[in-house]
Amino acid sequence: MEKIIIAGGTSGIGLATAKLFAEKGASVIVTGRREDKLAKAREVNPGINAIPLDNTDNTSLKEFFARTGHFHHLILTLSSAKGAGLFATMDLAELRAGFDGKFWPHLQTIQAALPYIDKNGSITIISAASATAVLPGTSGLAAINGALEVMVPILAKELKPLRFNAVSPGVIDTEWWDFLNKEERKATFESYAKGIGVGRIGNPQDVSNLIETVVNNSYINGTVLHVNGGLL
Repeated sequence: MEKIIIAGGTSGIGLATAKLFAEKGASVIVTGRREDKLAKAREVNPGINAIPLDNTDNTSLKEFFARTGHFHHLILTLSSAKGAGLFATMDLAELRAGFDGKFWPHLQTIQAALPYIDKNGSITIISAASATAVLPGTSGLAAINGALEVMVPILAKELKPLRFNAVSPGVIDTEWWDFLNKEERKATFESYAKGIGVGRIGNPQDVSNLIETVVNNSYINGTVLHVNGGLL
């Protein structure tokens, strides 16, 4: 049985991915900081082991992986909504917080995991379409996600035969959008849907299905795969 660790897997895309792998018989561990979300993850499937962990804490990360031991696949669904806004008026402290919430935790988690991950396993990070979408108001988000994406082919070469990939979702209906109220969220989604080829906003399962393919296909490596419905 393969052991899969999903960092930040207690909601949204991460939880959908955990559910999918657990249903197919994998040993799944998800991590997160909030006990209410950890409890929710346990309720989704009894095969999901939800463990509290702060991925911004390097010491806790090292202790977690030492306790967990050998495993096969690492999936990182850590996210941060900070860093958005027009550049001219952007609070750079917020952008810095965005890097602290996503970019650095990714790197810390990967480094802590490397001694324990199977050499023929995989690491899959979840970036975002903002890295390449060229949309006003997303330069900060593009910087964070683009910084992660540009490392993918390089790390795939450095860490071989361990595979390293990224999945880049488009506009997905998850808790990431909770900074908007109900009316703002509805209007935002309707606006985005007009510029998406399939004519709708994505859902977590749209992304988790691709993540499963990336993890299970041993010939996908050093690649950023997009799942955005044809976002223009």
